[in-house]
Amino acid sequence: MIGIVDVGGGERDVYGAGVLDWCMEHDVDFDCCVGVSAGAANLSSYIAGQVGRNFAFYTTYSFRPQYMGAGLVVRKGEYTDLDYIYGSLSNSTGEYPLDYPAMVASGKQFFVVATDAKSGLPVYFTMDDMAQNDYAPVKASSALPLVNKPYPVAGRPCFDGGLSDPIPIHRAFLAGCEKVVVILTRPRDFYRDPSKDVGPARLITPKYPRIAQALMNRAGLYNLQLDLAKKYEEEGRVLIVAPDDIGDMDTLTKDHEALEQMYAKGLTDARAIPEFLSH
Repeated sequence: MIGIVDVGGGERDVYGAGVLDWCMEHDVDFDCCVGVSAGAANLSSYIAGQVGRNFAFYTTYSFRPQYMGAGLVVRKGEYTDLDYIYGSLSNSTGEYPLDYPAMVASGKQFFVVATDAKSGLPVYFTMDDMAQNDYAPVKASSALPLVNKPYPVAGRPCFDGGLSDPIPIHRAFLAGCEKVVVILTRPRDFYRDPSKDVGPARLITPKYPRIAQALMNRAGLYNLQLDLAKKYEEEGRVLIVAPDDIGDMDTLTKDHEALEQMYAKGLTDARAIPEFLSH
């Protein structure tokens, strides 16, 4: 069984959209898909077989004030509107519906990684936790602290999955995968700096102490999992697909040229995948 992991990264994951579009266009098939945050959204479109759908969200819809922006903070207390992105736009009557019936018919395993807001521990949702026009797990996986409120899935409030399992390779191996492609949205030799999470962690400690602790641990966990991914790559079990450079892009970048360049990098870098899978 072959798996793919998309670690997300907000707008930077237009790179993953490029990788997955290339895979769809060249009939590269994965049995098990594990997505974090924007990576879960990318993989939803991949499983549904909707080439180009993710690209539209990054390069067109994300520039709308209903999608993200300071105005939403005033109106809703959040910088991005997850209900608009994964509801109004994505529902069956939306502007660009997710083909949920095709997802179900694909027969693929799908794990959406989120973080329990109370315990700070990872939660792995599947398609059994979703339904037509109910994509709460993807919304929860994308709920960034200080950007969003926690999003409830069946009454369980959750935050972004990258806090508790940023590079979830082991979830793919536990599902039975023999080989796993890992999409990163930073260069393969980028290691997180824990000092950057200290300030945000302090801000959320009073309300979500376990999430604050997860945020403090995130850099160390990401760096450890990256080293493991490299070890597995040496063993021939993993292929890391990562951009050589991301320029000035960050999680919430709105820059047409930068987004299109990152997407193009994804299309190019995906060409390494068939050779890895053939050995």
